[in-house]
Amino acid sequence: MKTRAKSRKSAPPHQAEQPAGEAELPVPVGRNTTINDIARLAGVSKKTVSRVINASPMVHAETRSRVEAVIRRLRFVPDPQARGLAFRRSFLIGLVYDNPNAQYIVNAQDGVLDALRGSDFELVVHPCDRRSADLIPGVRRFVERQKLSGVILLPPVSENDVLVRELEDCGCPFVRVASAAVDEPARMVASNDRLAVVEAANYLESLGHRSFGFISGPRGHRSALERREGFLAALAKRGLAVPAARIVEGGYTYESGVACGEALLQTSERPTAIFASNDEMAAGVYRAAHTLGLAIPRDLSVVGFDDGPIAARLLPSLTTIRLPIRDIYRVAMAKLIKSDAGPATADVSGALVVPHLVVRDSCAPPLR
Repeated sequence: MKTRAKSRKSAPPHQAEQPAGEAELPVPVGRNTTINDIARLAGVSKKTVSRVINASPMVHAETRSRVEAVIRRLRFVPDPQARGLAFRRSFLIGLVYDNPNAQYIVNAQDGVLDALRGSDFELVVHPCDRRSADLIPGVRRFVERQKLSGVILLPPVSENDVLVRELEDCGCPFVRVASAAVDEPARMVASNDRLAVVEAANYLESLGHRSFGFISGPRGHRSALERREGFLAALAKRGLAVPAARIVEGGYTYESGVACGEALLQTSERPTAIFASNDEMAAGVYRAAHTLGLAIPRDLSVVGFDDGPIAARLLPSLTTIRLPIRDIYRVAMAKLIKSDAGPATADVSGALVVPHLVVRDSCAPPLR
């Protein structure tokens, strides 16, 4: 006699198994749960659920608690693409840069990511060529294609007022980072490079140096101008000057530092101290000095700018001006986003970052 086995109805594949001890829910648990399911179970509107998800303060505490309990019970995770469609933005933040210093870019990205941690926003980068005719159209395409929620502009791109007007035209919020104030405080973070180099000039003069060489950054960078003018003005206040022949232009790269260092050190009256406008170029001066048989700091004192990882690793360790790049971009990002309303251009305290001198082993009183 044949017996018929009892058939078991299998759960639809889209439904997740209910956790033990929980009452059966009338909706799928997990990724198939919708905002409408949460609204129905919590007894609130879809708009209220959206406000809770986006941490809006416009929800009563008891209502928020009830909605959050349903969200946890259903293991609901908001779909960023769906949220992007609802808000007509992508929850993406753009980082736009043309900067030859790789370590600066890494530190800037780390600062932005610090500020984004725990939020729904993600970072996308856009390297560009500030001298290209496609700079402005290219950035606009990037903004519109990605539907960016906002943009952080790195120097020297941040100094381009035409680009800024283009971002205003397409309605993209932005924050500019620069070595001096180039915009209203609400949408920029400025490091006071001009003031920072005064510390370096005064320090070298206090050691007894009277003969200086200066390696500037490349033309077109506001930081190059601020650092040069600040250093020269500080020396002038102490009755000292740097001859034009001892002011050379570098490219913020190690190789340019080597070339500029050789040019300054092969003169008949070589300087006893050289200020390089960033650490990469200062490292190049080390190489040039070594090639010419000069010892640092016995024969030559060197000061850099940035205080990147290379500064403490050089031998002797480099005296330099610490520019807290990571902190700068953390502040810039905080200006751009708000937890409940997304990007905004509200002011943030600490928006002016002042670098300072870090004294190490690369400077000493001159022998002559």
